[in-house]
Amino acid sequence: MGYYEQGGKRMVSKFKQALDNGKFMVTSEIGPPKGTDIEQMNHHIALLKDKVDALNVTDHQSSVMRFPSIGGCQSIIEANGEAILQMTCRDRNRIALQADLLLAYSRGVGNVLCLTGDAVPVGDHGTAKGVFDLDSVQLLHLVRQLENGADLGGNKLVGAVQFCAGATVTPEAEPLEPQLIKFEKKVEAGAEFFQTQAIYDLERFAKFMEYARQFPVKILAGIVLLSSARMAKFMTENVPGIFVPQDLIDELAKAPKGGALKKGIEIAGRTIAAIKKESLCDGVHIMAINREEVVPDILAAADL
Repeated sequence: MGYYEQGGKRMVSKFKQALDNGKFMVTSEIGPPKGTDIEQMNHHIALLKDKVDALNVTDHQSSVMRFPSIGGCQSIIEANGEAILQMTCRDRNRIALQADLLLAYSRGVGNVLCLTGDAVPVGDHGTAKGVFDLDSVQLLHLVRQLENGADLGGNKLVGAVQFCAGATVTPEAEPLEPQLIKFEKKVEAGAEFFQTQAIYDLERFAKFMEYARQFPVKILAGIVLLSSARMAKFMTENVPGIFVPQDLIDELAKAPKGGALKKGIEIAGRTIAAIKKESLCDGVHIMAINREEVVPDILAAADL
């Protein structure tokens, strides 16, 4: 699992190697543009590719139509970086999902994050029809089926795939039990790593990790950059599974005028440093949300 073809040879992805070697992993994500001008995306790729173990490329995040994840992954590979393809089930049926996985693998992508996808109405094409032929668990099964050399119809493939496949989990969800049930289903379906929803309460996260450690998977804690107290309040009140403690909101609110982003970088950095120092999990996944250029500052604040 986690192989791809290069020069006619089957290669283990660098991301998979690092996971298996027990390295403290750092991943981040690239948000593709809404259009064909990929200059800024390529700039962010060049800025980050040597500072992290892999870069996710979002797949029409928040149901907003953008340049495709596969295209972004191709740009990462062309820049000699390590790509993680994010794939949602919202926009494709099982035929298209399989075809895109074949395409990604043939272009050197060795890692995939399997997602169900956000609801269509939250995006910018509210009248579009959501597909959801499969969900994230079934997509993981699909990946493993393709690795066995056959499609979901049982038809033999002329050349199989091999991916390091991952999924997501929300450790701070209330109630937590449905997340744990889905987590176990994803593990059973073949997930090798998890990138979590945003983590701010390390005590709650530590309790989740006590449960997660019984499974043979790697956990990367999600670090979402807080750029203002207003953003922190909004996420707590409106985004399921995200709870920013009041002391962090107050800290952001007390930042000097124009200094909230700097304070957010500091908070993200010390959170990462604490996670690593306490060996809470296997690494972190940094989500800067349209501020990819400050990821190096977050890493510096974390002393990484």
